[in-house]
Amino acid sequence: MKRLKCTISYDGTNFHGYQIQPNQRSVQETLEATLTHMHKKPVLVVGSGRTDAKVHAVGQVIHFDTSLNIPVLKWEKALNALLPTDIVVQRVEEVSNEFHARFDVIKKEYRYKVSRTPGRDVFKRHYSYHYPYPLDLLKIQEAMNLLIGTHDFTSFCSAKTEVKDKIRTLYHVELIEKDDELIFRFVGNGFLYNMVRILVGTLLEVGQGKTQPQEIQTILEKQDRTLSGKTAPGHGLYLWKVSYDN
Repeated sequence: MKRLKCTISYDGTNFHGYQIQPNQRSVQETLEATLTHMHKKPVLVVGSGRTDAKVHAVGQVIHFDTSLNIPVLKWEKALNALLPTDIVVQRVEEVSNEFHARFDVIKKEYRYKVSRTPGRDVFKRHYSYHYPYPLDLLKIQEAMNLLIGTHDFTSFCSAKTEVKDKIRTLYHVELIEKDDELIFRFVGNGFLYNMVRILVGTLLEVGQGKTQPQEIQTILEKQDRTLSGKTAPGHGLYLWKVSYDN
């Protein structure tokens, strides 16, 4: 048996998230069905983490164990020939049997895209959040700077979050302007359930003047979800990159 690490991209539009769920189409279920077909027996896929319904991935990482004698260089072509067109395998590497796609992660990068066009762009409706309202970008950047570092992000995660330890470290928080699009970039050692989407929703409220930049510090300290903004919709979010200590 050998362990393979795959970097994959997917369009989350028609998936009910990454993780297997009863009677719903998921990325994990689709991958495992393809590998089971190849192996003629069930194959378990382990991902670096979950993504929600409609959320996309540019650099999701998975691993699985295989007994097949397919050369590593041919795995990418073999998988892409069988997978649906909304999942693409970008790279396949053989790794040690100790490698774990989830537990060995040292940092992740998420990006969230916001469209600022006056009217809705029908071709971007699945890939960016249309938000045509006036925004003070300097205030958003000021608020983003307060998020950098190690904090308890209880105020910025869903009440459904099951983990008890809500302390995370954000290494980089950046606002990128690109034509009529804003890109919110977050790099951290880990992210809580809906954390990026709630951060974006709150930052948009800062941009509209509904929340002042300095209030971010208070919201963090109070550890109260009701103090932060709305959860931005899933279709603007991308799992951009997963990093490991190689």
